[in-house]
Amino acid sequence: MFGGLIFICLVKQFYTIPIFIPEKSCPFRCVYCNQYRIANRLAVPSVEETEQIILSYLQTIPSNKHTTIAFFGGSFTGMSIEEQNLYLSIAERYVKDGRVEKIQLSTRPDYISEEILDNLQRYSVKTIELGAQSLDENVLKLSGRKHSVRDVEQASALIKSYGFDLGLQMMIGLPDDTLEKSLFTAKKIIALKADNTRIYPTLVIKDTALATWWRTGKYKALSLQEAVNWCAKIYMLFINNNVKVLRVGLHPSERLINKQDLLDGPFHVSFKELVLTKIWKDKLLQIPENKQGKLVVCVAPQAMNGAIGYYAENKNLLKTRFAEVQFVTDAQKKNFDFEYRIE
Repeated sequence: MFGGLIFICLVKQFYTIPIFIPEKSCPFRCVYCNQYRIANRLAVPSVEETEQIILSYLQTIPSNKHTTIAFFGGSFTGMSIEEQNLYLSIAERYVKDGRVEKIQLSTRPDYISEEILDNLQRYSVKTIELGAQSLDENVLKLSGRKHSVRDVEQASALIKSYGFDLGLQMMIGLPDDTLEKSLFTAKKIIALKADNTRIYPTLVIKDTALATWWRTGKYKALSLQEAVNWCAKIYMLFINNNVKVLRVGLHPSERLINKQDLLDGPFHVSFKELVLTKIWKDKLLQIPENKQGKLVVCVAPQAMNGAIGYYAENKNLLKTRFAEVQFVTDAQKKNFDFEYRIE
């Protein structure tokens, strides 16, 4: 027996109000990047539009929830201090009136300085995410990032010294990338004491340098299965080292789903679910087969979908190895912990 099973799970609800500022201040064009197409937004929101976006989201978010205003899509701190403050001051008003808990933003590693961080401390900025993408120098160079590994290291240390939460985003499948290099990047992100991360597979988007390379055979995208396998290994590295994974895979915008902008690459509307299914499959296949027995697997409540698998893939696989399969939950379990019995 598993002991007492608890089926009630109290989960904090977190909401994010995304403000996309595509290429607002970035003078570079990475080989994979076309933020206007990725964000499915061609215009940069004005200060007035930003306030309307916030208000429209707040109308749909229950009160007394953990809500963050997040500036995504561009290099926020590459703007002038004055322009940064125009956006931040709007967000700050909603923090002060209690409707929003905090502010976060994303930027480039080479757009961090003491002056910038001094200014951000005046507002309710909690998290600063850096687009590290890779911590291999050659991958960075070929990707047109125009910053170095040292830039990431220095910016990360400075952000942590100021008391901000540090996010370090990474990409897999960039030019010259390998599984080993991506695993190295993940280990380096852990060593830099990142609080959270995002893992993005590289996609071939229209109107990018990578699209030209892809057409001429200079670049080959990862297959969907390759990307899932890589991300499964990377995801577990982060989980085992207490780095929160905020997202796996790009947000499935309409233009990516209908392939208006997508030429190639491992895109799937449920990419994270595929990764979790792969992680659980590898774990569950370690259970000794017993075709006459009933298998009962006990997992954390939030792990149930991943354990059963995308379209019940893992459960159906186990049904070929056991006479009957049942999944149950225990609120005392966390992440990928599980127990099983065979009846």
